[in-house]
Amino acid sequence: MTEHVYKVVEIVGSSEESVTKAIERAVSKAGETLRNLGWFEVMQVRGHLENGKVAHYQVTLKVGFKLEE
Repeated sequence: MTEHVYKVVEIVGSSEESVTKAIERAVSKAGETLRNLGWFEVMQVRGHLENGKVAHYQVTLKVGFKLEE
């Protein structure tokens, strides 16, 4: 089995639709500049309220990617 080294970074995604969309947006954007993304971990979920209703979701993630050899 090959041994790998990973780097972990923290990112935040937001969406007016859902927590899932916020996660997908953050991972997609990170994938534009980071190679070898392998996993994510949700660290925090927040939201913004307007007139007593959810206006948008904000999700803080840790994403891990394998460093190139």
